[in-house]
Amino acid sequence: MFSTAHNPNKDHEVSQPPNDSISALSFSPAADFLVAGSWDNCVRCWEVKQTGTTLQSEPKAEQQHAGPTLSCCWSADGTKVFSGSCDKSVKMWDLQSNSFTQVAAHDAPVKTVNWIQAPNYQCLMTGSWDKTLKFWDTRQAQPMMTINCEERVYASDVIYPVAVSILAGRKVKILNLENQPTVHHTMEPPLRYQLRDISIFKKDGKPAGFGVCSIEGRAAIEPFDNTAANSKDKFTFKCHRSVVSDHHKPQDIYAVNGIKFHPIHGTLATVGSDGKFSFWDKDARTKLKTGEQLDNTITCCDFNHSGTYFAYGSSYDWSKGHEFYNPQQKNYIFIRQVKDELKPRKK
Repeated sequence: MFSTAHNPNKDHEVSQPPNDSISALSFSPAADFLVAGSWDNCVRCWEVKQTGTTLQSEPKAEQQHAGPTLSCCWSADGTKVFSGSCDKSVKMWDLQSNSFTQVAAHDAPVKTVNWIQAPNYQCLMTGSWDKTLKFWDTRQAQPMMTINCEERVYASDVIYPVAVSILAGRKVKILNLENQPTVHHTMEPPLRYQLRDISIFKKDGKPAGFGVCSIEGRAAIEPFDNTAANSKDKFTFKCHRSVVSDHHKPQDIYAVNGIKFHPIHGTLATVGSDGKFSFWDKDARTKLKTGEQLDNTITCCDFNHSGTYFAYGSSYDWSKGHEFYNPQQKNYIFIRQVKDELKPRKK
């Protein structure tokens, strides 16, 4: 089913990758540093450099939680990394002093961490399987605010003044962050199965909607403004499914594990359990590119701040259960140079 090659796209292979499944990838908003959270409890940081057309990734440092690391993000100035773990804590890693200190806690594993940089405040938003979103001034022991959710938090994204979180039970919670975080509304996207990831897209420099993906080889594009004029911008599309020429034969449908929008072009990437990444133009409703199939599932992805690099993690996502886990199979992080591949189609 899968290809025999671990790197069929011939992308840059990050040196000293994690020793267990990769749960999160996040590029710095200020420079080309990449952090990864993984199930070996670690958070690792690499500096990505380019000489001519050749990429290099230099391991800079790593820190360790007492349980698997499920999420990671950066402060707005790129000096600190935050990581959420199954040990129910969130740690702040100051990259200049290399200190690693606890700044937040939940009653269950912490699945999401997102930095909020508002004109009148800054804080860390954390989401957990304890069914809460919490907001932290990292200098205080108690949260500034807690929002109780109907279900466990699975993924979140923030572009001020909006935050979005997906919950178990196929719910999306949309927050207004102006003055202080408040719930704007909760909705159910038109996807019939468990949601996996969510990402906000911009229009004219402002958050305009989000993309969300599910375990059923499908994603949805949802504008925030659902007036009749924008209803044409709201749609679902199939992705990460096997190509079947004979319609009488069954189609393999894979989980879509990650969705991310390009920071410059507004096009998007999805990654899945089929071991492929795909690039899409949502406005033209067309696929721009599909990568060659890896010999393992792709668990997560991210773009760097300038949109020139696309990082993706190749490791087992447990979508086929424990009997398909191969402890001898290595985990990889790849970085692809994507200067023109995500440019929108000319209208």
